[in-house]
Amino acid sequence: MSARTALDLSLYLVTDPVLCGERGVVDVVACAVAGGVRVVQLRDKHAEASALLELIEALAEAIDGRATLLVNDRLDVALAARAAGVRVDGVHLGQGDATVVVARERLGADAIVGLTANSPAHLEAVARLPRGTVDYLGVGVIRPTATKPDHPPALGVDGFARVAAETELPCVAIGGIGIADLAPLRAAGAAGVAVVSALCAADDPRTAAQAFAAEWELAR
Repeated sequence: MSARTALDLSLYLVTDPVLCGERGVVDVVACAVAGGVRVVQLRDKHAEASALLELIEALAEAIDGRATLLVNDRLDVALAARAAGVRVDGVHLGQGDATVVVARERLGADAIVGLTANSPAHLEAVARLPRGTVDYLGVGVIRPTATKPDHPPALGVDGFARVAAETELPCVAIGGIGIADLAPLRAAGAAGVAVVSALCAADDPRTAAQAFAAEWELAR
């Protein structure tokens, strides 16, 4: 079964090395995946490629196939990891990163390619792409968040619903999401929720992930 056919976006963790603190990204991710996280996106805007490659290898070992593993922005790191035999499922790209068309061509048909989208212009651009180029959209921010200080204006749940209604692609809500937002977002059409501080800064990432996963299921 390919990563694409097995993709479960319900609970999606975006890593933050600062919020993970002394525990480290690998330990936080291992605990969160044990608690129910289904997608892990390695995001570190400041690390060198060599450091990211080491980290992605450690994450792949810790996850051991229990969750989808993506690299934020760095298509070069994802490709290098795959060339080294490390299980990396794909990338998540922002609007200013390597084009998704290039990512799809380089990674192949079975890889996961996600894209940030939060405006009508973004959706129009996605609609012009060849079918199968992008697997899902990351849509946000839902609420203002300190983990991404340069974020666009907050959409709120209603704004998210409007974006999700304009595309056939699964949409993952991200940005300032708390556990109380899960039911409204699922009702608004979210295929899942992406969180950063709610898990990276949690005293017990496993327990926090279990609570999010349980709330998501209750929101069916």
